[in-house]
Amino acid sequence: MIAAVRTRTLRALRTGLSEAEAEAAAARAESEQHRTEAALATDSAIRAETALEELRAALARTTADAARLEGELETLRAQSLLDTEDRQALRTLLRLTRKQNNRAERVYVLFHFGELHSVHTTRDAAEIAAEAEGAPRDGWTSSTTCCASPSPASEVPWRIRPLPLGGTEGVTA
Repeated sequence: MIAAVRTRTLRALRTGLSEAEAEAAAARAESEQHRTEAALATDSAIRAETALEELRAALARTTADAARLEGELETLRAQSLLDTEDRQALRTLLRLTRKQNNRAERVYVLFHFGELHSVHTTRDAAEIAAEAEGAPRDGWTSSTTCCASPSPASEVPWRIRPLPLGGTEGVTA
């Protein structure tokens, strides 16, 4: 059988075939592009999941480090407070030691009617002790170890005499 086809129909079929082939090629190219994009998206998703897992692990390590450092900080704060207390105690001991090393060169002896009543580190302390025993608050006069008092010692109610340490010279009531 012979088929008679018109030229115009043949041309239309060939044009349709060419267009169909072009559309098929475009569809293949688009399909390949979609496959490439899908592969890139899959790779990106895998990389994102991997990065997320690494970040979660880093967060866990950082949280553990922060907790450890917080514990160390508390320990250091406590140690700092102890060090501050220790320094204060050492300062106090040093001050006491210096006071003991800076001993007075003399003491002040308080006599009551010529008899030894008490010994004091300062003249003021001796006066306060005499006043506590009933001595008048005023009327204290200075006396030196070199000069004798105009009155006998047994007639003076309260007398303060400086006494140099390291010897007994100049002690008279």
